[in-house]
Amino acid sequence: MWTIKSEGVRRILRNALPFAVMPAIVLLLPLGLQEQYYALVSFVMVMLALLLFLSGFERRDLGTRRMILVSVMTALSVLGRLLPVIKPITALTVLSALYLGREAGFLVGALSAVLSNFVMGQGPWTPFQMLAWGLIGLFAGILAKPLKRSRLLLYAYGFLSGFAYSMLLDIWTTVWTYKEFTLEEYLAAISTAFPLTCLYAVSNVIFLLLLAKPIGDKLERIRIKYGL
Repeated sequence: MWTIKSEGVRRILRNALPFAVMPAIVLLLPLGLQEQYYALVSFVMVMLALLLFLSGFERRDLGTRRMILVSVMTALSVLGRLLPVIKPITALTVLSALYLGREAGFLVGALSAVLSNFVMGQGPWTPFQMLAWGLIGLFAGILAKPLKRSRLLLYAYGFLSGFAYSMLLDIWTTVWTYKEFTLEEYLAAISTAFPLTCLYAVSNVIFLLLLAKPIGDKLERIRIKYGL
């Protein structure tokens, strides 16, 4: 597997890609271009997410092992999103980040969105979903130590992630519906979606309750065994 050898370049990529480049692509792209070229934007987001993942390691053998685990977690997340009503995609993204690293968490979240949308339906919303779930994974990786120490914090993070995801997607909903963004219309979108947002936030906690120990224990054993 190709790796990025320069520590300085890796550091720049790890900060610039998720906090500047990808949000700029998703949030600042004109609506007309989003509608017409959403497939291209989604492809660019996938490539940038992979580049971010590559920036997170330097040893080729460890990178390959991480990629295998990321592939497995992404597959589980994609399959889980096909469940009716409540879906474990956020929980699996968070657990991936806790045990495989922040870049892995971003990649699992972003890939889960775009791959599952081949069934759920692709559209201009796909890049927003990729960014939202990717950032949920990224921040879970940044907060990995306290989240692994305290289950209450982990459940709280899962709950708040449900609201964070919905609030970011409501930006797209507002712009798509009204062809512009205003605070009044954005707040209306948030209030309309509030019951479903609460259900999603609670479902994140439920899935973390069910999956944190069995999946976490297995990932932790693999991480220690292979020095990931």
